Amino acid sequence: MRFSHLMTFMVAATMAVAAQDVVSLDSCRQMALKSNRQLMISQRAIDKARYQKEEAFAAYLPAIDFAGGYTYNQRKLSIFDSDQMLPTKSFDPATGQYEFNLVKNPATGEPILHDGQPIPSTVALIPKSAMEYDIHNVFFGAITLTQPIYMGGKIVAMNKITRDAETLARNMHDNEVENVIYAVDAAYWQVVSLKAKHELATSYVALLDSLDRNVRLMFDQGVATRADVLSVDVKFNSAQVDLAKVENGLVLSRMALAQVCGLPVNTVFTLKDEGITEAHLTAEVAHDYNMEDVYARRPDLEALRMGVEIAGHQKQVALSSMLPNVALIGAYSFSNPNMYDGFKKRFKGAFSVGAMVTIPIWHWGGNYNKYRAAKVDETIMELKLSDARTMVDLQVRQAAFKTTEAYKTYNTAKSNLASADENLRCADLAFREGMATTDNVLEAQTAWLKAHSEEIDAMIDVHLCNVYLSKCLGTLY
Repeated sequence: MRFSHLMTFMVAATMAVAAQDVVSLDSCRQMALKSNRQLMISQRAIDKARYQKEEAFAAYLPAIDFAGGYTYNQRKLSIFDSDQMLPTKSFDPATGQYEFNLVKNPATGEPILHDGQPIPSTVALIPKSAMEYDIHNVFFGAITLTQPIYMGGKIVAMNKITRDAETLARNMHDNEVENVIYAVDAAYWQVVSLKAKHELATSYVALLDSLDRNVRLMFDQGVATRADVLSVDVKFNSAQVDLAKVENGLVLSRMALAQVCGLPVNTVFTLKDEGITEAHLTAEVAHDYNMEDVYARRPDLEALRMGVEIAGHQKQVALSSMLPNVALIGAYSFSNPNMYDGFKKRFKGAFSVGAMVTIPIWHWGGNYNKYRAAKVDETIMELKLSDARTMVDLQVRQAAFKTTEAYKTYNTAKSNLASADENLRCADLAFREGMATTDNVLEAQTAWLKAHSEEIDAMIDVHLCNVYLSKCLGTLY
């Protein structure tokens, strides 16, 4: 996604959020997935892996290249160092052969020798200048075609590596998607939790305010003591401080959620689950899972499995360095000057076709040790995969156990909540009848606040445990 498109989306998303009163968890997830920069990076990694796969496939096809150049030479090229005089021959009818023209002794008819060599009577002169060639300015070039025939399996292995690398990049992207969704859910339920606690703190302040008014009326009538008034005041002030802390925490958590969703941090919106109820909860938690299915769904495990596959192909690449390489080569070479029809200062060239074979013979064990190192890398990746599968097994069992415990804690908190509500009702009634003290009411209110707070925490914990369990099982999205 280009930057301009991203900005357009961000503005549209902000306007959409501002236009609607309620935002669901799914909407937050979608906004985060569309704007998260880490996901953009991982998507680009997928594109890169795809391009590398196409690059590796191109190695199957013939490569066509052009190379050219220019050279300036200081001297001319001369075949002879001086003028050359070559002996000549004449046809002898008596012998029917060509004989050298030699200086002979008139008396004997034998060739006259000089320094042991016969003296030619006639010579053909080849001047040194006739065999000089002007190579001061030389232009040359070649168009070559190279078709791999057999590269020891390297090309096939590289194609498999890049194919698996693309799959690996997709799995890493999916894993990052899960991380983003998990972060969004955690921020979302944090806001829901603080919103519920804000309402709870507001209700608690209202209770204390009502109690404060009643106690002051009783103090004016001489029924309550100054200590009762001060006790309620202390609790009331403490509750207001706690309310302010919750309000600040709620504002910050909303900012954090907006940031995760890719929105401006000052974006104001209401969450669908702020009126949280237990209707979202399901008490069914499985404890036995088909771990092979879990392994297949986990993108991080699939990424490790791709790592094992890539390591195996890297081993094949290392093995190819010990095998012969065969390639077909064709070329059209040209130069100016050229020597195809004498020495002429003009461009001319010719085609050539051949084959090239490279056979490794002895490298002092270098290639073999490279192969053995690749085998070790493959073994390491297999061990990492095996260890990760074991850790995932433990992770799933722990997540299921924590989810079950979260439900138990929630059910206990609900039971305590009912008792705390009834206890507060009885304390208020007894206080009005004059059968309970201010301290009794304050204790009942504190117990009520604690029970409601624990119930909220337990409910949010159930949601987060369910999300984490889904992440462990690979079913988060």
